[in-house]
Amino acid sequence: MTAPQTAKPTNERAGRQTGPHLRGRTLLASGFHAPDRGTIDVLEDALIAIGADGAIEAIHRPGDAVYDDVRAARLAEGTLKTLPQGTYLLPGFVDLHVHAPQYPQLGLALDVPLEVWLQTYTFPLEARYADLAFSRRSYGLLVADLLAGGTTTALYFATLHQDATRILVDTCLERGQRALIGKVAMDHPESCPDTYRDASPEAAIAGTRALIDYVRAHADNGEARVLPVVTPRFIPACTDATLEGLGQLAADCGCHVQTHGSESDWEHGHVLARFGATDTTMLDRFGLLGRRTVMAHANFLTEADMETTRLRQAAVAHCPLSNIYFANAVFPLRAALEKGLHVGLGTDISGGPSAFMLDTCRSAVQASRMLESGVDPARPPAERGTGPAARIDIRTAFHLATAGGGDALDLPVGRFAVGYQFDALAVDTQAERGTIRLFDETDAGGILDKILYTASTANIATVWVGGRGV
Repeated sequence: MTAPQTAKPTNERAGRQTGPHLRGRTLLASGFHAPDRGTIDVLEDALIAIGADGAIEAIHRPGDAVYDDVRAARLAEGTLKTLPQGTYLLPGFVDLHVHAPQYPQLGLALDVPLEVWLQTYTFPLEARYADLAFSRRSYGLLVADLLAGGTTTALYFATLHQDATRILVDTCLERGQRALIGKVAMDHPESCPDTYRDASPEAAIAGTRALIDYVRAHADNGEARVLPVVTPRFIPACTDATLEGLGQLAADCGCHVQTHGSESDWEHGHVLARFGATDTTMLDRFGLLGRRTVMAHANFLTEADMETTRLRQAAVAHCPLSNIYFANAVFPLRAALEKGLHVGLGTDISGGPSAFMLDTCRSAVQASRMLESGVDPARPPAERGTGPAARIDIRTAFHLATAGGGDALDLPVGRFAVGYQFDALAVDTQAERGTIRLFDETDAGGILDKILYTASTANIATVWVGGRGV
């Protein structure tokens, strides 16, 4: 791979030649993706052909028999677009856990237990989304900021408000973000405030069905870029009747399912006390654990829970940054991966105080290293941590934030491969206000590591979803 230059070159790759949309065009670019855990595929001056539907039709690399002919033909047609020297292509980030209405409290109230955080701060904030003007402003800022940070796909919890959740759907379609959105179901009178809960199981289920119908019939959603999600907030917030009804609805509609699972001592203990079984077991009994289910956090999964999750092909949204504040434990990420679970990463806005997926990648590495080495200096080294088997590296985290997230959602995103949607971002390593500092790095691996560890939103020059610039 060509090393970045200190100044923009004046050859055919100089300047920002990428138009706002790439559908029906071919992009000449260098970059990286992690199609499988433990594998980094380096693209060097690759030709990526994007179809009219936003999917990748072909990838040609230097040395391929047709490479020179294709490049010359696209240049002659005027359909060849190029990335400038020093700018690298990455797959768009997939955020598997976002509480969309909590964006206004990002970075606030992180010093209290989870149950206090919910009742004192979070539920009152979410109740404000009865105000549609507030909803429109908040959701507009959130979606714009996530796209600017390279998050091309987001799995969103909304609120229990039908109209406000529809505004989130509209906003994602208007801004061009790929999104999966669920109206939150929460009706248990012992866990939810009187001012913020579904009136009954029937209301929770009917509201979920209405949102599903709205998303699927939306006039601007012909490409199904926004998908509906069955969303029981978590077991403590839902009555048995609601959980049963949502499980049946998920089976009937074939929708994705999202919820929290075994997140903290309090939440995990609540379910054990109520049912005498874990979250995973109960979600399975209620018909809510399947191939398109994403459980957020899952810090206290037992060995049996992991096996059930694997058999059902459900996924875990690992949220390492928010786990620091609310989970009471470190999720055994590598153990879950070794067992064959689908795992991706989530910011958990606003339990996590950063909306930037690269911060989540970095936190995933840090959490694994603390699990490996331990954190209590009073204990001898041999007893302090779980050992090297817990460690992951930044490239594994990169895989989880892209292809791993796509696999978790069972969607064709997160890789540069034929048939996958061209969801991508261009990282400018020379951006004037950026935070990447390249010195003597000439090898691809060193450049990638610098990007993953030191890039900021200022380094993200362009973002595409389905070949459209957003």
